[in-house]
This record gives sequence, structure tokens and C-alpha cells, in this order.
Amino acid sequence: MRVGMGYDIHPLVEGRALILGGVRIPFARGLKGHSDADALCHAVSDALLGAACLGDIGEHFPDTDIRFKDADSLKLLAEAAGKIRTKGYSIVNVDATVIAEAPKLSAFKLEMARNIADALGIPMGNVSVKAKTNEGFDAVGRGEAIAVFAVAGLAEVRS
Repeated sequence: MRVGMGYDIHPLVEGRALILGGVRIPFARGLKGHSDADALCHAVSDALLGAACLGDIGEHFPDTDIRFKDADSLKLLAEAAGKIRTKGYSIVNVDATVIAEAPKLSAFKLEMARNIADALGIPMGNVSVKAKTNEGFDAVGRGEAIAVFAVAGLAEVRS
């Protein structure tokens, strides 16, 4: 068994769609980034890559590469999952916490989990997405950014 941890944070800006876990969430601002800035998918990708000792998302999908401009982060997550399998691991579970003052995310958590499970090719019951606030503290608490923590478990595939 291997465990990896991922983290991502993006500032909220005008003129961008807010996408988390592949879900377009109605909100006046979205996350700034080179891809679609889906911080949830990015944190899960880092957790998976870290568990397999494959580096981080920036090494595999650099923001200096035009191919990833406005990229769908669910597709990047699926590609990261393929790299995990190629290295000889199966994905056991994912647990993620999205930290945002606004918007409220409870109505979207199941769809986010379903999208992540589908991208990873694992049962939806093996993906947990939680939403918390930062109780007014720091940039996240002031509504200037959204942050995500994720943990992923892998198992070695034995032949």
C-alpha cells in the first residue's frame, strides 16, 4: 500500500468559469490558471503521482506548454491515472477536501466525486469529496482563493 498527498490553490478572478472536479459551478468568479484551473483535479493528480513517486502535476503537464492551455483537468487526471497503472499500481481510494468561503459546494460534491471516479476508473464509493470554509482566515477565508487537499491510496498490482 502507498499513500500520497496533494495540494493546490488558485486565486479567484473575474472572467473565468469556476470548475471543480469537472463540474462547472455557477459563480461570479473562477479560478486563474493555465489549464481550466480545476484545483480539485490538480490536488488529486498530485496525490496520485506522489504516491507512485512520479513527481508532481507540473512535471507532467507544465504550465509552460501550450498543449495544456485551457486543458480539461479531468482528462489530465485520467492521464495521470494511466501513468500510475503503467508503473504497476491500482488506485484504491481518493479523499479530498475543497476549502472555499463561497460558493457553497455541498450540492456539487457527489457529481465531483462521480467525475473523479470515472476519470480514475474506480468505483464512486472509493472517492470522497468534502467541502469546508476557512472561517474567514487568510486569502481563502477572505474569498480570494480556493484551496484543496487530497490523499490517495495505491496498491501494488501483483502478477
